[in-house]
Amino acid sequence: MKLLKSAALAATLAFSLGLISTPANAICMGMACMYNSMTPLQAIMATELSVDEVMNLVDENADKELILKGIRSTLKATKEINANDKVDRNRMRANKSMKKARKAVKVDDYVSAKEHLVEAKKRYSGLQGMLELSQADRTAQQTSFINRIMDTHDEGTGKR
Repeated sequence: MKLLKSAALAATLAFSLGLISTPANAICMGMACMYNSMTPLQAIMATELSVDEVMNLVDENADKELILKGIRSTLKATKEINANDKVDRNRMRANKSMKKARKAVKVDDYVSAKEHLVEAKKRYSGLQGMLELSQADRTAQQTSFINRIMDTHDEGTGKR
């Protein structure tokens, strides 16, 4: 019985500490929790600068390991670009170009790597235009339920 009491007390204590400390790790606004240290636009610009640095390394015929390290850090930096599903899908497409560049560097094909890096930079810079939803997208995403909550009336709700 004594063992059961101490086990129940330990479980209760662990559960309550976990329950209290979990919200402190994330900033939640509504249903979206943000773990990022920068905005998506800042992350896109930082990623573009990182791609530029890797392209400069390729142009300067730097050491292969240094170029691969730059590509790895660029791919890590892209994880901060977290805005919506559309941006995320296109971020992953740009990451594919970076991975193709990494494969080209591994086989010492720097011309092909440069082409893939230029493609990746173009794709990353295209993400900036995807951050804002167009008005047509906003109208299509509205529902009668949201309009009831906000006490508004919109004839175009749910129409594309």
